[in-house]
Amino acid sequence: MADELELDTADLQRRMDGALDALRHEFASLRTGRASSSMVEPIMVDAYGQLTPINQVGTINVPEPRMVTVTVWDKSLMGKTEKAIRESGLGINPVIDGMTIRLPIPELNEERRTHLAKVAGARSEDARVAIRNVRRDGMDQLKKLKAAGMSEDDHKVWTAEVQDLTDAAIARIDATLITKQEEIMQV
Repeated sequence: MADELELDTADLQRRMDGALDALRHEFASLRTGRASSSMVEPIMVDAYGQLTPINQVGTINVPEPRMVTVTVWDKSLMGKTEKAIRESGLGINPVIDGMTIRLPIPELNEERRTHLAKVAGARSEDARVAIRNVRRDGMDQLKKLKAAGMSEDDHKVWTAEVQDLTDAAIARIDATLITKQEEIMQV
């Protein structure tokens, strides 16, 4: 009976880790003035009548710290790939060089850096909300277990455990945000 009245903290931890992983993935797509292949991965190209991820129409490389290249495999997709990059909102002007599209990463000005730092803050707040939603779900499960016969002492122990998981996850989000903001503001 006691085993039935326990909370699955491993599931809560997995879900909180998932929110942090999603945040790190979103942070990787924020342009910081340094080249990264993850900057262009969300771009979709209209290839053969359907939207296709850019990494499925060509090879993405980072040959220099301030340059991303996309070597398109099919010459007929060069124009569509260039158009997709221009319309992606990255603010990068693609340069066609044979079968390769070069994406020179310009220096970020102070205004753009400040804006990107605010965007990073907003995305981290979204991750905090996701963590708090997992916490709320865990607390709801505890209420059901208490109604099913969990002792008051066990309920307090499990409540503290859920809160500890939440506090640790939010601390990791805050540390990740600070690191990303320092990276963005670095000249």
